[in-house]
Amino acid sequence: MTATAAKPEQRGALGPVLLLAGLSAGLVVMAVVAASLGQVNIPPAQVVGSILHRIGLDIGPVPEAAQGDNALWLVRFPRVALAIVTGAALGCAGAVMQGVFGNPLAEPGVIGVSSGAAVGAAAVIVFGLTFAGNWTIVLAAFVAGLLTTLLVYVVSRANGRTEVVTLLLTGIAVNAVAGAALGLLMFASGNDGLRAITSWQLGSLAGATWPAVGAVAPCALAGVAAAFLCARRLDVLALGERAARQLGVDVERLRLVCVVVIALLTSAAVAFSGIIAFVGLVVPHLIRMAVGPGHRVLIPAATIGGALILVTADLVARTSIAYQELPLGVLTSLVGGPFFFWLLRRTRTRSGGWG
Repeated sequence: MTATAAKPEQRGALGPVLLLAGLSAGLVVMAVVAASLGQVNIPPAQVVGSILHRIGLDIGPVPEAAQGDNALWLVRFPRVALAIVTGAALGCAGAVMQGVFGNPLAEPGVIGVSSGAAVGAAAVIVFGLTFAGNWTIVLAAFVAGLLTTLLVYVVSRANGRTEVVTLLLTGIAVNAVAGAALGLLMFASGNDGLRAITSWQLGSLAGATWPAVGAVAPCALAGVAAAFLCARRLDVLALGERAARQLGVDVERLRLVCVVVIALLTSAAVAFSGIIAFVGLVVPHLIRMAVGPGHRVLIPAATIGGALILVTADLVARTSIAYQELPLGVLTSLVGGPFFFWLLRRTRTRSGGWG
């Protein structure tokens, strides 16, 4: 009888572990599949064999022609790696933003943080600034994303809490201003700058390179690590600001740290891939449906889930039409837009209306 009573507890304890393991395994499999498919298909066994040979293990087959190996290491692996890093940053940023704002509709793309960061990076492209080397775009995106996040946070708060309607309206205003700024930058730029900014607005990983991965990955890793360190306090904050303060949480300091983390993650995601919306909205909700709202599971699961979603979306974007590539941001919006509409109606129904 004791063993029978323990089974539900064991299942509850194993649920998050199984979810994280399943997401990790799915990410590995999808990364191999994404690297193997393209204009020239390479068998997955050769993809794995190429990786093993590069790390010094003489195991498995490798691409027969040098062209296939070069295609893997110069084109596909950087693209898959950038998709993983970008998706992980977006998924984690969405989970943290929803936790710190205390509502399920917050997401870097929805409330304009991605657009703000994109303006900073686009300005660097148009004016040819290189004051920080490979980190110039990331730094500019970070500063612009941080300022945008702070603006949204300040404007959307009233009477000590963040109002959902104000948050959405602020996001609409910020997106409009950012769109106008991007339009002015496009008007002032040459053909190369125009193409770069247009690519930003549509979202794409076509320009993925190892230096780009090297510039984005440290920011994303630092942001994810900082977010995980805030997980327990975000769980306490979910009880309400007054309860959190009574339990010893410095609420304003926590919010400020999370704002910086969100800006860092968003700037890392936007820096080379452009605006990719709704990943940070969809993934945390799917994770909550599976294991609940606890941030110590939600944050790492949303990080891995975001990477998995974006690798899959990028694979669809570049292989669904022969010799053409769909804009990645458009593809994620086609999926995320209806999901956001459903979530908006669901939230409105549960809260009894906005009035």
